[in-house]
Amino acid sequence: MTTTTVTTPAAPADRSPATTGSRARAGGTGGGTTTRLRPGAHKENRIGWGFAAPFTILFALFLVWPLLHGLYLSFTGQSLTGQGGELIGFANYAEAFADGAMWRSMLNTFWFTILSTIPLVAVALVLALLVNTGLPGQWLWRLSFFLPYLLASTVVSLFWIQLYSPTLGPINNVLATLGLPQPAWLQDPDTAMIAVVATTVWWTVGFNFLLYLAALQNIPDQQYEAASLDGAGRWRSLWSITIPQLGPTTGLIVILQVLASLKVFDQIYQMTNGGPAGTTRSTVQYIFESGFTGYRFGYSSAISYIFFAVIVVISIAQFSITARNRKGAQR
Repeated sequence: MTTTTVTTPAAPADRSPATTGSRARAGGTGGGTTTRLRPGAHKENRIGWGFAAPFTILFALFLVWPLLHGLYLSFTGQSLTGQGGELIGFANYAEAFADGAMWRSMLNTFWFTILSTIPLVAVALVLALLVNTGLPGQWLWRLSFFLPYLLASTVVSLFWIQLYSPTLGPINNVLATLGLPQPAWLQDPDTAMIAVVATTVWWTVGFNFLLYLAALQNIPDQQYEAASLDGAGRWRSLWSITIPQLGPTTGLIVILQVLASLKVFDQIYQMTNGGPAGTTRSTVQYIFESGFTGYRFGYSSAISYIFFAVIVVISIAQFSITARNRKGAQR
């Protein structure tokens, strides 16, 4: 019995240009590969940079350069008149850290931030919940709550100055009718900050209201239907479904509100000018007064960068807390 062995010829090596080119490019030490841009990519990059050039130039001119120039001024004795531009090292920073008026303005700013952030979050949430329940004439409620946010700060300040007038203001007239004391709202150190905070809440709560309303409308109705089938009432659904679902929106609103309150200037400057006795003077106003009233650009720049560092620290702390809470909620 004979056995026949069939030999199959080996397949020829792939010599196609694509394979040969790939092997050639794969050569070199370490087996690294060289990536080639497709034809026309350089031209597209140049076109892209051309479109981005106007924004890049404006960004560098109006943001990067002022930041760097302000940092340089903080190490000089620069005056508004142009004198004293020589470098003086950290003298401005040393003076600022020993300046009691600066620290008092920072305390006023932090106090304003605390007093304004809490009601701006709570009131906005309550207004959004009321509108989301389906009140008749929703467009009117939305317009009424958001309209003050569109007003200029000067209009808002003048309007509330008249309301707070000790003799002609309607607020004190109502209090007199009720037999209650009528304080000098903007002239009394005990009530001036509260009056400014109330004005700020009325003026800016509409923005937070819209954010909450948009978040409420994105909550699926199926969750409320499932909760009602399990016997959950409105309050239970509110605390178990609505409030947790609004967590990311609340975190965003708190971050935005804290940063906005730390930079407060307009309404305080127009309503109280930092008084009475400096009880409402904010840090931004103190920076403004040091530079444009005291003619000390270098010193005001140093204060501004100290305040900038404080804002950065607060922002980092807020973001870290928000990220930690988000991770905990995901677990």
